[in-house]
Amino acid sequence: QVQLVESGGGLVQAGGSLRLSCAASGSISSFNAMGWYRQAPGKQRELVATVISGGSTNYADSVKGRFTISRDNAKNTQYLQMNSLKPEDTAVYYCHADRLPRRYWGQGTQVTVSS
Repeated sequence: QVQLVESGGGLVQAGGSLRLSCAASGSISSFNAMGWYRQAPGKQRELVATVISGGSTNYADSVKGRFTISRDNAKNTQYLQMNSLKPEDTAVYYCHADRLPRRYWGQGTQVTVSS
C-alpha cells in the first residue's frame, strides 16, 4: 500500500512563497505520474500541476509562471514550489501518485494566503 504524506503548508502573505513536499512510502520511480490538486471551500477539486515519469510537466493556467512541480526519485518525494502567492491560491492541496490503473492520494495540507 502506497502512503503519501504532504508537508509545507501554512499561512503566508500575498506575494510570498511556500514549498510543498509529498513524501512517498516507497520508490516513486515506478509511478507513471505525480501531481497536485487543490480544493478551496465550496469548490471542486482542481488540477494544479502534474509531472510524468519522463519529466514533462503540465500546469493549470492560473498557476503557470508561479508554481513549479518537481520530483526527486532519490528522496521518493515530489515538490510544489509556489511563488507570488495570491489569496485565490488558498485551498487544501493534495498530492497524488499514479501507478496505473490506481491513483493514490495524500491527506492534504492547508495553504492560506492573506491579502
